[in-house]
Amino acid sequence: MRFAALALLALPALAMAAPSSKRENWGKEKEHDDMHDHKEYDDHHEDKHHEKELVKGVFHFTSTYTAWAGPDQVINNSQVAVPGEPGAYGVYKFGINADEDLICYNISVYISGDYQSPAVTATHIHEAVRGRAGPPRIAFPNPTGDSPLTEQGWRTSYGCLQGPFETGVLANGTDTAEGFTLAQIEANPAGFFADVHTVAFPAGAIRGQIQLDESAY
Repeated sequence: MRFAALALLALPALAMAAPSSKRENWGKEKEHDDMHDHKEYDDHHEDKHHEKELVKGVFHFTSTYTAWAGPDQVINNSQVAVPGEPGAYGVYKFGINADEDLICYNISVYISGDYQSPAVTATHIHEAVRGRAGPPRIAFPNPTGDSPLTEQGWRTSYGCLQGPFETGVLANGTDTAEGFTLAQIEANPAGFFADVHTVAFPAGAIRGQIQLDESAY
């Protein structure tokens, strides 16, 4: 359209002198430019529509969950209650699309210290009911923040993961995420918890049982 607009500005000064064939050619060129611009608009509109459809698909959740985590819910692998990090806490928000085996997460934790875990990361969903320990099923990117590791501060992690999942922890030679699907959380959310592990608190700095968030969607 920029070329056509410039031509329109120049046309009055040239109209009397320009041969009719020139005017006809210019009209055809303008028509071609307009058709080209319309095609670009249609292509752009189609691309944007496609992007919206993709976003709509990604963020369609079949269920949503929250886990309020604290230091008083930690259980070690011997099934014994142990203290987490005093004063630490956090909230884990999850949106699940079980049809696509997709989970989106928004994790905020108030902790200190460096991370430590035999899994690929130290931030997990484990399978176990309240008061029991269990294997990790999903490993999330560890939350990050600006506070020094020696001080308690807010750290966050958010994004989406899609199965098949991998934790890096082996049980009888098999990764603890192998065969796991998000439909299992939907079938029994109370049987799963979220936590984060640090060097000072390897069993868990904080832990919280997953609860169905019926008000979110």
